[in-house]
Parts: sequence; structure tokens; C-alpha cells
Amino acid sequence: MIVCIAEKPSVAREIAHVLGANTQKDGYLEGNGYQVTWTFGHLCELKEPHDYTPMWKNWSLGQLPMIPPRFGIKLKQDKGVEKQFRTIEGLFQNADEIINCGDAGQEGELIQRWVMQKAAAKCPVKRLWVNSLTEEAIREGFRTLKDQDVYQGLYEAGLMRAIGDWLLGINATRLYTLKYAGGKNQVLSVGRVQTPTLALVVARQREIDNFVPRQSWVLSTLYRDTKFNAIVRDEEAEAEDAAAVAAAAEKGKKQKPKGIIYKPLEYATEAEGKAILDVIKDKPFTVLSVEKKKGTEAPPRLYDLTGLQVDCNKKLGLSAEQTLSVIQSLYEKKVATYPRVDTTFLPDDVYAKCPQTMNGLYQTKFAGVAPYADLIRPLGGGKALRKSKKVFDNSKVTDHHAIIPTGVIPQGLTELEQKVFDLVARSFIAAFYDDCQFETTTVLGEVSLTDNRQQTTDNVQQTTVNGQPSMFSEGSILFRTTGKVIIEEGWRKVFAKNEELKIKNEELTSAQSGTAEDGKAVADSSFFTLHSSFSKGESGPHTPSLSEKWTTPPKPYTDATLLRAMETAGRFVEDEELRDALKENGIGRPSTRAAIIETLIRRHYIRRERSSLHPTPTGFELIDLIHEALLKSAELTGRWEKKLRQIERHEYEARTFLDELKQMVSDIVLAVLREPKQ
Repeated sequence: MIVCIAEKPSVAREIAHVLGANTQKDGYLEGNGYQVTWTFGHLCELKEPHDYTPMWKNWSLGQLPMIPPRFGIKLKQDKGVEKQFRTIEGLFQNADEIINCGDAGQEGELIQRWVMQKAAAKCPVKRLWVNSLTEEAIREGFRTLKDQDVYQGLYEAGLMRAIGDWLLGINATRLYTLKYAGGKNQVLSVGRVQTPTLALVVARQREIDNFVPRQSWVLSTLYRDTKFNAIVRDEEAEAEDAAAVAAAAEKGKKQKPKGIIYKPLEYATEAEGKAILDVIKDKPFTVLSVEKKKGTEAPPRLYDLTGLQVDCNKKLGLSAEQTLSVIQSLYEKKVATYPRVDTTFLPDDVYAKCPQTMNGLYQTKFAGVAPYADLIRPLGGGKALRKSKKVFDNSKVTDHHAIIPTGVIPQGLTELEQKVFDLVARSFIAAFYDDCQFETTTVLGEVSLTDNRQQTTDNVQQTTVNGQPSMFSEGSILFRTTGKVIIEEGWRKVFAKNEELKIKNEELTSAQSGTAEDGKAVADSSFFTLHSSFSKGESGPHTPSLSEKWTTPPKPYTDATLLRAMETAGRFVEDEELRDALKENGIGRPSTRAAIIETLIRRHYIRRERSSLHPTPTGFELIDLIHEALLKSAELTGRWEKKLRQIERHEYEARTFLDELKQMVSDIVLAVLREPKQ
């Protein structure tokens, strides 16, 4: 008899249906030579301190650090768990082969392996690995079963994560509670991921609390019903750009210099600004240049879990945990692929299945309306679907690919499930559309500061900055305006009737705005045209004005921004390629970050006010008590996460990592014990 063990009863039923195991038994299904059973998530857990020695039951500084010579597991104390485990144990003892059908991820591997160990399973074990729960995917998975040993690195990484959380969490929690909360009947919970995450929220709140607004005055002018903003050369930015170009050259790489860089012209006092305004108000405005550049904007990336959680928080107001719950439900309803992923790419072999997926979306209807039919129709007609390296890249995919629809026509979705599915569906459809093509027009003008200067473009000097020719006039105030217009909508048609897609890049209206010439996405999602067309050398009256400006404090974290900060170890990164590189050092896993945020809320370290996250007084107090950098540094903890990923890929020894863990915990305990009590 072959025994299959899934992570949930619902998944077990899907597998049993495909295998023909349709006879219901107590705790499993049977038929066609198979027995299909299930866990309820974790049936087993690491032993508690007192399970190793009674001395560790009582909290005492003298017992720290608590480092078991060998870690063990035990069954959770729950009658339902115990009953199901006895069923599983009996099936395993009589099995000819076991097929591990746990969720295809690190946590799923750990859950099932622990159950097999606890049940003392002796027979050969195979691994089912699927990206969706459709019948086709399950059948394909059973045709391509692999030996469990193939996933040994995945198990070891999960085991080291669990042991690391145990070692650091239990020792650090007891350490800080006993030393700093003695007599207060309060537990100071410290965790490997939760404490660095809390530190991010506390640091942001302190930035806000300590922020001192700075006033400045911004000069602009109205010429031919068009607003132009005053600008000035940003020599500091130019120097940084030159250094970056030189550094790239040293590495044998070519990097195109940006040329002249501008920033807004701001005055520290109103009097200073008015003085300039009075000088230029009666002098003519002259157009120095009119530059048009064409650019393209690629479709947005497909979703990984964090990206989906970010968009659902921004667009639907869902917390990270709510989004995970909804997309997990969509996965179990077979309409979306496996959600706990950290890649935005698809492998090449998925391309052949995409027309079938499109067909399922084409037939999808909500309340009698087919929302995707008109969007998919232009992609058909015998044409092959567009295949982009920004979507299909085997080198960017390991065990799982980006979240996409399965092609199964959705049935019985809740309103919220429909909204989340819609985001995933449109993202998938847009990936096969052409790039958006646009044209950006930048008009540069000037107003002289002197009376005797001839206001023509003859006075414009050609200068060279970083090897690039640029125009710059001395003795004048420079102004600039920019307009952007879509030439071909491309993928934007997919979102035209939906909520406007928010793509964060530098704003075109900022002083350093630029247009992509290399096909990279530029600017924000707003497009606007200039009210008038301008010609180089034209001149005329204008109406200058001065406006007050105040710097603003950083915004509190939301679920969306905190998830991004966790993903990139606290660094604020907009560039998607750089963000991909930083994921290796992110804190937590995509599947656990939502739970970490909720744990901090449940333990009253942070609170959620509408969409914002704020630290509580207890959260502030805990971070202030912790002086050990590793316990609250997102960057240092991110390095630890990187080693776990290396273990998963067999690039780092689990034993070495465990030895480092033990030494680190011992060092932390010794250092904190030596601290003078605050």
C-alpha cells in the first residue's frame, strides 16, 4: 500500500480524488492501492526546555544559555492532534512507500519530515512537488515523483530555522525578562525576526517624532499658460554620477553618464526669493531648448507573495495576513498557483501552458460579465503570445514560480477573493502585452538677471558635464517644464478600466526628471501633455510667483511598506533588479512575514491605526533595552537568512550554521549579563 500524506484535509481530498482513493476512513481516504492522510499543519514541535532537564523549567539567569546537546521533537499536546497522529503512525507502519505531499516549501517539508521521524517510518519516501492543485498539475506531479533525498537541503534549512528561532527566542526572552522585567510580571519577548522588525518600526517612529520641518521658498513662473519651475545645477549629484561611472569603468563595465543634473531652485528666506522675483518679473522669458524623447515602459512584474501583499494593502486595504489567507484560499480552490513564493518570474516550460491559462480567463465570468475577454482577444488570432525575458527566465526560478492563474474557471469566489484574483489575472494578462510607448517633452527656458543682456539663445553656453554636452546660461534663472504623452498604450489597456496601477519611480515633474532611452520603466503612472507647443528661441512676458514649501516627515510604516523593508533588510529600494538582489538578505520568509507583523500586534509591541503601524510604549521600551546589534539589526539578521538559503541550495553546511548559532547565543548571553542594569 502507498501512503500519501498532505498538509491539510482539503488538499488530501484533491489528491485522493485524482488517485481514485474515494473510500472515506477515519482520518484518511483509501482506494486504488493508495491511502491518503493528512496533518493539520504542525503536529510536532521542538521540545521545550523542561523536556531536556527539569532544571530548565524554572526561569533563572544561572541556567542561561540553554543549549541542548541534541535537539528533539515531540507531539503537540492536543487530543485531535494525538488521534490523527496515531492514525498516520499506523498507516506508516504498514506502508510499502510513503509519498510526502506536503506544501511545496521549506515549512511544508519540515512539517512532514517531523511526523515521519516521530512515527519511525522505515519505508522509502518519495516527494510530490506541485505548483498548483489542478488535476493536471497533480497528475504531472505523480508522474515526476522524486526521492525525498533531493529535498534534504530544504529540510535542513527549515530545521536550522526552527532551531535558530528556539535558541535565540527562548534564551533572549528569558535573559531580558529576568534582567530587566523582574518583579513586573511581564515577559519581554525577543525573537530572531520579530525584534529586528520591531526595531524598524521604532526607528521610523523616532524619525517622525524628531523631525524638524524646514521652510523654503520655491520660484516658478507662468509662461503661455504653462507652469515652469526654477532649477539649478546639482553639482553634488553630478559628482556622484561621475564617481559611479568611474567605478563601473574600473570593473570593465560601461555606464552612460547622466550629463547635467538639475534640482529645484529653493530659497531659504522669503525675502531672498522676492528679491529675485522682483528682478525677473519685468524681463522676458526665453525658450532655450525643446527636447522630445521617446521611451518605453515594460509591463509590471508578475506577483510574488510580498508584491501581492503590497498591492492588496494599497489597493484593497488588506493586511498582509488577510492577503495571505485569501490567496491561499484561491490556491486551494485551484484557480491560482502556489502563493508562498519570492520570485516574479516563470520558467520556460510554463510558456507552452499559457494559452490554456488564457482560455480559462477568457471564459471567466463574474456576475455574468466576462471581465477579461476583451483584453485577451487581441492576444489571440493565431498569434504566438509575446515571450519576454522579463517574464520567462529559468535562472530566476528555483522551486516555485510567480503567482499566476491556473486557467481553471473560478466558481463560488467571495467578493474579496474576486478582487484579489483580479489583480493576479490582470498582472498575468499584461505580461503578454507590448510595452507602453510614450514621448516626453522637456522645455528649458531662462530669464536674465541683468538689464543689458540680449535675451536670445545666442547667450547660451555649451558646456560638457561627464562627457555629455549640455546647455547652461550664467547670469540667469533657469526654468523647466515637462510633459509626457502615451503614443501606444500597450499593457496599460489591461488596467485602463481598473484602479490606476501605481508604479513608483521618480516623478517627471521633479527637478531631476528624466526619460528612459534604454527601455526601462520611467516616471510615475500619470501622463500629461503640455498645453502649448514651444519653439527654441521664442520669447515673451511671463508671470513669476513664489510659493512656500515645508519639508515633511517620513510616513509611518504600513503593512505594504514594512513588508518591503523586511524583504530588503531595511533598505528602501525602488529598483526591481536591486530589490531582487537584496531578497537574499531579507528578514523572514515571504510566508512568515505577515505572521510576524500580527505577532508584534498581538504582543502589544506595535499597534495598527487605520493603515499605519506604530510602536507602543512597550515596543519602545524593549528596543531601548536591547543593546546587542544582532538582536535588532535587520541587516545582520538578513545575513543569517542568506545562510539559510545557502543551506537549502547545499552551499553551506547545516552543522556549521548550528555551531555558529550556539556560539552567537552564548556570546549574547554573556554580553547582556555583563551590562550594568538600567
